[in-house]
Amino acid sequence: MIRIERIYDNPAEDNSNSFRILVDRLWPRGLSKDKVKIDLWLKDIAPSSSLRKWFSHDEKKWHEFKIRYFEELKENHSESINKVLNKVAEEGPITLLYSAKNEKFNNAVALKEYFEQKIQEK
Repeated sequence: MIRIERIYDNPAEDNSNSFRILVDRLWPRGLSKDKVKIDLWLKDIAPSSSLRKWFSHDEKKWHEFKIRYFEELKENHSESINKVLNKVAEEGPITLLYSAKNEKFNNAVALKEYFEQKIQEK
């Protein structure tokens, strides 16, 4: 199972056994690394800086963003992707953490969709 959570929110109680992965390239502003509960920071699977800036959480660009982001993931990040997929398969639930204010149109939402597609392909 793959969950999504904003890193600024308090962890959900039902996520207590979930493996928490920060999927942003930049560390979230105002948060101390020693006070945030994360198990892994996979900044390399975040969208490239140019793609992130182009998208700018614009709902109108969402579909094209996902196409471009999935292509980046496929071309450059198979090792990190496999690490996460193996974690899901072997150990259970994971939570993808993001810092964007937009809860519907962000890289964690796209990444969850990408992972779920990969799981179905297996």
